[in-house]
Amino acid sequence: MDTKSIMNEASDRMQRALDHLEEELLNVRAGKASPHALNGVMVDYYGSQTPVSGVASVTVPDAKTILIQPWDRNMIRLIEKAILDSNIGLTPSNNGEQIRLSIPPLTEERRRDLVKQVRQEAETARISLRNARRDAVESFKKAQKEGMPEDEAKDGETQAQKMTEKFSKLIDASLDRKEKEIMTV
Repeated sequence: MDTKSIMNEASDRMQRALDHLEEELLNVRAGKASPHALNGVMVDYYGSQTPVSGVASVTVPDAKTILIQPWDRNMIRLIEKAILDSNIGLTPSNNGEQIRLSIPPLTEERRRDLVKQVRQEAETARISLRNARRDAVESFKKAQKEGMPEDEAKDGETQAQKMTEKFSKLIDASLDRKEKEIMTV
């Protein structure tokens, strides 16, 4: 293996860790309405499990409301049941044509719990970064045994460390943004 392919693989793994963190942070409700709050809520749609966004239009008319407009009126009861069963902490109300979810304000204790949760997600992402760096360093050591010049292997290890630091700063920035969003009343 050459330096470029080892670094590309490490970079891809680090980017995937960062992308996964961003996706997980989107799923954390910070007291503001977001269609992402319904990610993972599955509805029984004619025998197959389908995301809510696959059977209805999900919009956010204001900061405290999520509006779900099913494409098939018969789905209203099933969507309500799926939301209640999902334990996302929201109670649906319907008017026969659409479902409205009101986002309650977060308590200080709940905000602290959410901050702990996002910090845990960030730590998981950092562990993935360190694993990618470790694997890259091992690949450089193996490549050195197979004939790669020692200085090239050492430069590669240094590049892997710098890349890890770069991605770590991006994780910290994402974490800081989400913490501010959660703690803003």
